[in-house]
Amino acid sequence: MTAPDSDEFDSTQRDAREVAADAADNREEFLSLVPHYYRGEVSHSGKFLDRLDLTVDWAIALVTAILALAFESVDSSPYLLLIGMVALSMFLVFDVRRYRMYDAIRARVRLIEENVYANAFDPTETPLKHWRKEIGDDLRNPMLKVSYREALSRRLKRVYFPLFSLLGVAWLFRITVFVPEETWHETASVPGVPGETVVVAVGIFYCAIMLLTFWRQSREAKGEFHGAEPGEWKEDE
Repeated sequence: MTAPDSDEFDSTQRDAREVAADAADNREEFLSLVPHYYRGEVSHSGKFLDRLDLTVDWAIALVTAILALAFESVDSSPYLLLIGMVALSMFLVFDVRRYRMYDAIRARVRLIEENVYANAFDPTETPLKHWRKEIGDDLRNPMLKVSYREALSRRLKRVYFPLFSLLGVAWLFRITVFVPEETWHETASVPGVPGETVVVAVGIFYCAIMLLTFWRQSREAKGEFHGAEPGEWKEDE
């Protein structure tokens, strides 16, 4: 039986475990590490953004298909548009979850941009004094940065409210004008549910959508384009 080699690498030793800690005190090593970390986070956030865009693409495709089927002929079921509203709501739920995950990664990217790269181009005091600790804590214990309520409102305002509005207008047209031989409550009815009840339910649904979309609240998302007027950034002071 051979004796253990004293020079053998041991990953449990403190020097091995804390190998990256040396970069925290060494300015040159830290600045060489930051670009690699930044590129990784940008790539990570880009993947989440691609997933977010894919959800929107499928939602638009859904609305297009529903409209085509609902107005294919006068014999098409008008409650196809109601099914479209339900399906679009499901896409919205998926989209909000993906948006919150994207924002969580994007927030770390923005901390690097604001406190490292912006300071390299225009040396001023960093916006966040303990930005390195904030990133370290978030890497150890990742957390979502934006509330579900704000994420829902932002995604409705940017993407889904226009799609819901399109379905709503199409539904109103479908039950009132598209089939003039029927009354609106006859066309609006679904099997087992009178038209009046359906109209009230749809009205309540759209009131809730409008409330969620336009109810003002404090901003938590780390978007870099919020509140900026186009063209101002290139003007001399």
